[in-house]
Amino acid sequence: MNPPTGPTDYRAELIATAKGIAQPGKGILAADESTGTIAKRFESIKVDNNEENRRAYRELLFQTEGIENYISGVILYDETIGQKAADGTSFVDVLKKKGIYVGIKVDKGVKPLRGTKDETYTQGFDDLDARCKKYYAQGARFAKWRAVLKISDDGCPSELSIEENTRGLARYAAICQDNGLVPIVEPEVLMDGNHTIEVSARVTQRVLAATFKALHDANVLLEGILLKPNMVLGGLAGPAAPASEVARATMTVLLRTVPAAVPGITFLSGGQSEEEASVNLNAMNTGTYARPWNVAFSYGRALQHSALKAWQGKTENVAAAREVLLKRAKGNGEAVLGKYQGSSDAAASESLYVSNYTY
Repeated sequence: MNPPTGPTDYRAELIATAKGIAQPGKGILAADESTGTIAKRFESIKVDNNEENRRAYRELLFQTEGIENYISGVILYDETIGQKAADGTSFVDVLKKKGIYVGIKVDKGVKPLRGTKDETYTQGFDDLDARCKKYYAQGARFAKWRAVLKISDDGCPSELSIEENTRGLARYAAICQDNGLVPIVEPEVLMDGNHTIEVSARVTQRVLAATFKALHDANVLLEGILLKPNMVLGGLAGPAAPASEVARATMTVLLRTVPAAVPGITFLSGGQSEEEASVNLNAMNTGTYARPWNVAFSYGRALQHSALKAWQGKTENVAAAREVLLKRAKGNGEAVLGKYQGSSDAAASESLYVSNYTY
């Protein structure tokens, strides 16, 4: 029996879009930083955070020649989906002409969850259906919503946090599918803390099991979603695990919790360096693990960091920045195929960790 997808049946389109994004050798570029978040990025290179600079930077990313060989989808921010390239072409059309699916961030950030130890819930439901309709009309075909959970010695994540965030993800996913958008389901367990990789595995398994229970309960079409989980890593303040152990722990958790009906898993980088994110992804695609889903990436900082540093806000650096971006995208595309050979670039190994990351 096929579950309904809403008053207008987008079932076939949702499945086709999800499969189209989950292509072997490709992944997602997350360029959905809010105005406040990109201000922090620009501050690091001493660039003013104004609309023109934000537009110019996004054009740098989207107009990179050959990016479509490694990127199947790009997540935009509300401002960005309405912007245009210097020649007057909308960013949506720039991406569509490259065969890249257009996505949109639809959550409105996190707020404190009352009665917990600094845990959060994600806001943005009030007008979500109307915004999804608008974004679909503008050319978007998938969406992103981030739920945030943390591990701590004093009982986090709490059952309330897990329930609130996973039910929220399911509600968001159903609303997206009702309006033709493939939902990226993102339950992120933060890497803050000194916990071991074993603790991270137990918590991530609990969270993912609850997520898929909530998705089933909400009649979400699993063939028409993408999962964006954290990799199973130990806490940043705790002992580091090699890529082989990260891959083993992560794939074990996923195989225990994620139905084969889901077409693709697109990992978030979670504050890993560009190189760590690529190496760990590669390890997951080189082991003897059963992989019923395409195992890929949905990286923001782990794709853009070196390119941003190369750009420095200067027109004369655009070509060099695009070359760096293409190199990182190619490396991650190779990692999806289990063929990444590593990089010696110092910038790619710089830590991108931000404590209790918000955007």
